[in-house]
Amino acid sequence: MATGEKVEIAGPWTHRHIAANGARFHLAETGDGPLVLLLHGFPEFWWAWRHQLPALAEAGYRAAAMDLRGYGGSDKTRDGYDPRSLAADVVGVIRTLGCRDAVLVGQGWGGYVAWAVATVHPDVVRALCAVASPHPAELLRFPAGLLAKSPLAHVAAMQLPWLPERRITQVDYISRHLAGWAAPGSRFPDEEAVERYRDALAEWPSSHCALEYHRWLFRSRLRADGKAFGLAMRRPIELPVLHIGGAADPAVHRNAVIRSARHVTGPFAQVTIDAAGHFPHEEAPQRFNELLLEWLSQSARAGVDLLR
Repeated sequence: MATGEKVEIAGPWTHRHIAANGARFHLAETGDGPLVLLLHGFPEFWWAWRHQLPALAEAGYRAAAMDLRGYGGSDKTRDGYDPRSLAADVVGVIRTLGCRDAVLVGQGWGGYVAWAVATVHPDVVRALCAVASPHPAELLRFPAGLLAKSPLAHVAAMQLPWLPERRITQVDYISRHLAGWAAPGSRFPDEEAVERYRDALAEWPSSHCALEYHRWLFRSRLRADGKAFGLAMRRPIELPVLHIGGAADPAVHRNAVIRSARHVTGPFAQVTIDAAGHFPHEEAPQRFNELLLEWLSQSARAGVDLLR
């Protein structure tokens, strides 16, 4: 099966390929109105937002879910996996879509990128919804020891050359990773989700590109570019920010989410979904959509111009 057939899954959306920041990006979009740009996490691709795209469109938004650099139908470039470059990708996509700005919704690594965009390019972000993704400065501050599901242990395990690339493309890895980070007893992932995520990641060099995110995060802690990014992330975010997490998320420490508020001078809210883990948008999509749409509505009523 070709890459396009694996990634361009039919549904109530349109697939597009656009150029931005020196690369080509794939996205699925639907609806008319203010832009809400959805950024997936590891080990997924745009399809992670299949439940949110139609709900946002029905509520009067233009919803677009992009494949991040190296994932799905987007370019698998040799470099560009540092957060500044990834943030520039998002800015470029927003501009290419003909918009001045967008509401960003990002889960996991997508949330990490969204935080970076909101900090470094605040003029293109109206509001930020981070999903299971504390502020980058707080992400590894509470690693919960060296438990296998802690962010620090997860990132450290990806530092070996080539072996992780082979490991993460196996069906059993995808299944165990998604199920292990979801809430106990969750219906997610089902067989379709495991198959789709495995197929998209198995297309070389997708697995290598996905791991470059992890490798930059780990190695940058001792490098000048990492220290410069850390300094840049000290800038307070004056935008409305919502964090949606799962009560059973084994990878995100509650204190990391609480401390994320220290980096926001705009309205900050956090909501926890009881019956969800690290993937609340897929584990409890109806409740997630209710929370997201209510927050968007409240932000507009509070005077944040989300509807221009």
